[in-house]
Amino acid sequence: MNNKAKVVIIGTGFGGIAAAVKLKQEGINDIIILERSNDVGGVWRDNHYPGCACDVQSHLFSFSFFPNPNWSRSFSGQAEIHQYLRDCANAFGLFDHIRFQHEVRKMIWIESEGEWEIQTSKGVFRATHVVGAFGVLSDPLIPPIKGIENFKGETFHSATWPKDYSPKGKRIAVVGTGASAIQFIPEIQPEVASLHVFQRTAPWVLPRLDEPISLKTRKWYQRFPLLQKGKRLKIYLQRELLVQGFRNPEKMKNVQETSLKHLHHAIEDPILREKLTPNYTIGCKRILLSNTYLPALAKDNVEVNTTGIAEVKEYSVIDNEGKKIEVDTIIFGTGFQVKDLPLAHHIYGREGHSLAQEWNGSPQAYMGTMVTGFPNLFLLQGPNTGLGHSSVILMIEAQVKQMMKTLKHMRKNKLEIIEPTQKAQEQFVELVEKYMRGTVWTAGGCKSWYLDKAGRNSTLWPGYTFTYRRLAAKFIPSDFDGRRIIATAGEEELSFRKIK
Repeated sequence: MNNKAKVVIIGTGFGGIAAAVKLKQEGINDIIILERSNDVGGVWRDNHYPGCACDVQSHLFSFSFFPNPNWSRSFSGQAEIHQYLRDCANAFGLFDHIRFQHEVRKMIWIESEGEWEIQTSKGVFRATHVVGAFGVLSDPLIPPIKGIENFKGETFHSATWPKDYSPKGKRIAVVGTGASAIQFIPEIQPEVASLHVFQRTAPWVLPRLDEPISLKTRKWYQRFPLLQKGKRLKIYLQRELLVQGFRNPEKMKNVQETSLKHLHHAIEDPILREKLTPNYTIGCKRILLSNTYLPALAKDNVEVNTTGIAEVKEYSVIDNEGKKIEVDTIIFGTGFQVKDLPLAHHIYGREGHSLAQEWNGSPQAYMGTMVTGFPNLFLLQGPNTGLGHSSVILMIEAQVKQMMKTLKHMRKNKLEIIEPTQKAQEQFVELVEKYMRGTVWTAGGCKSWYLDKAGRNSTLWPGYTFTYRRLAAKFIPSDFDGRRIIATAGEEELSFRKIK
C-alpha cells in the first residue's frame, strides 16, 4: 500500500473531514487520512459519557456544505453528531482514504525534499503537505493528585468513560465542574449512593433552551432546504450579537442577572448557593448551559466540596480540611491538554526544533493556521481560532478555504514549499492582541484554560466570525515565503530558489 501522498490529513473529526471534502471537490484526490482510532468522529466519537451533547444549536454546528434536515433536537446529542460525521465521510467517499489505527508519533520536515516524514504506529508516510486536524480537545487532562496511584476503585476521565460502567449504588467523587461534568452529573445523580463534586471555580450556568424538532418541521426542511438555511442564518446572527458582550464586559450584566436568577431558582440553601455563585464576570470562563445541573446539586445524595483534594487513599479521598470521604469511583471532568498539545512536542520544523519549542507555552500562528518555520503545514483549530460564542465549524471552514487558496497559489507559481513570513505572523498576532484588549477573557477576573503560560489568550478568536472569515478569504502573496526545489544537473544536492 502506497504510503506517500500529496496531502496527509491527521484526524477525522470536523476539521479532518472538512479538509478532505474540500480537497476532493477541488480535484485533489491524492490524500491519505491518518486516524489513531478505529472510527471517524474525533471528540464526538470519544466522548460518549452520559448526557454528552453540544452547546451550539445543531443547525449551526454542522457543515455549510452538508446540511442535515433530520436533526432531532435544537442541541444535538453525541450519538447524533457522531453519526452525522460518519454520514458525511461516507457521502464524500472519505473512507477509501482513511488509515485507521494509525497513531502519528513524530513528524519531521525534510527541507531538501520539500516533504514531511510522518512516523506512525504502523509505518512511515511521506507528504508534500500535512493538515493537522488533531484538534485541541483530543487528549484528556488529568491533574496530578497525591496518592491517586494507590486508589483501589475505578478512575477515569469523562472522555474515556467505560462503556460498561454502571454508577448505580456507588459512591462517586467528581473532580471538576466544567462543560462535561455539568452534563454527566445530572445523568448519574439519581442512580448513585453518594456524589461528591469537587469544585475549584464555580461556573456561570445559563438555561439550556433545548427542544425537540418535530417530524413535520424536519419534513419541511427536507422539501425546502432554504428554510433550514434561514434557520441557520438566524441562529448565526443571534450568536454574533453576543460578541459585543464578550468584548465589552460591562454589557454582560443582563446575561449575568439571568444566570443568577437561574441559580436562585434551583438552589434554596444559602450556603450551597454561595458556593455556586461565581466571583468573576460571566464569559471570562466558558459559559455553560444546563437546566438539570444546578437542581442535581441540591439533591440529598450530593455534596459540593470547594476545599479541594489533598490526597487519595486506597478507598477514600481526603480533602484539604482533612475530611475523609469514602468513594468507589473517581471521575475526572477536568478538560483537555489545550495549552500544551502533546503532538506539538513531536512535530519538527525547518530549523530542527519542535513546534512546542517554537511556541514555548504561548502558541502563535499566521491566521491561526500556518507557522513560520513549519512549511506546508496547516493547523485546523490552531491558535486563536477557538470561539466563546458560536460554532467553531465556521472557523474550520474559513481555515480550509485559506488552505485551498494557498495551494492554488503554489500550483499557479510552481512552488513546492511555502510558509508565512515572520513579519506576517507577527502582524496577525498583534491584530489578535489588539482585539483581545479589554475583553472579558482578559479583564473578567478569572484564570481559565483559554490563557497560556505567558498569560495570553492564545485559544480564542476575540471578535466576530465574519471578521475572521473575511481575513481568511484574502490570500496575500507577500505574507508568504514560497520556494521551488530545483535539481542541479550532475549533482545530488538540491538548491533552492525563493520566489516572492
